Amino acid sequence: MGRHRIRRLMREQGLKAIQPKQFVPKTTLSRHNLGYSDNLLLGMKLPPERPNKVIVGDITYLPLQDGSFAYLATCADLFSRLVIGWDEQSHMQESLIISAFEKALRRRGGLREAIVHSDRGGQYASGNFRSLLKASGCRQSMSRAEESYDNAYAESIFSRYKAELLEGGAFTDLEEARLETFNYIEGYYNRVRRHSSLGYLSPEEYERKFFEERDRRAGKVVDKKKEKGVKAKTLSCRII
Repeated sequence: MGRHRIRRLMREQGLKAIQPKQFVPKTTLSRHNLGYSDNLLLGMKLPPERPNKVIVGDITYLPLQDGSFAYLATCADLFSRLVIGWDEQSHMQESLIISAFEKALRRRGGLREAIVHSDRGGQYASGNFRSLLKASGCRQSMSRAEESYDNAYAESIFSRYKAELLEGGAFTDLEEARLETFNYIEGYYNRVRRHSSLGYLSPEEYERKFFEERDRRAGKVVDKKKEKGVKAKTLSCRII
């Protein structure tokens, strides 16, 4: 079937093809005079051995059918790959990443002493975001210049998101993008999607097993202390 016939049939049925534009927005604007933070992940054993130790953040663009873009910012716990905070807006200003990080703080009940790692984008170097990190007791970490692999953990989330949800297409509008993103992250990625790096568990399952094991070990310690206490009392009675 020729393209002219396809065009006529689509026009008769009121269908319009999605024409992706060649323009791809840059989400990392690293040429600024706001200063950069050191990469604190260099030399660390990764992934970390517990949750709330390393949080990775990034921004990606989402194509809309009218040719414009929405922007998605995420904060994920590197221990389990769990997305603990995210937001989606029609812009990629600092308020986008601040909103995503504030949601992460509420979800975790605080992230004191956590390392928050990102690329060198101006949003993450902004004074308001850095003030929020300082007030939350977090340490900031940034990728090295021209080293895209430094933030590969955060970017891998977006590659899966776009492959499994968008599949090369585009959202109708910002509202649909938010709804579909919520369903994907909260309904599928965090709860259902299995990761080979997590022993083929979902992020939520992986964290649940970690806390169950931690509580089990803590219970054993308490039982041993109680057992020692009983023995000590028994010996004291015999001596008397």
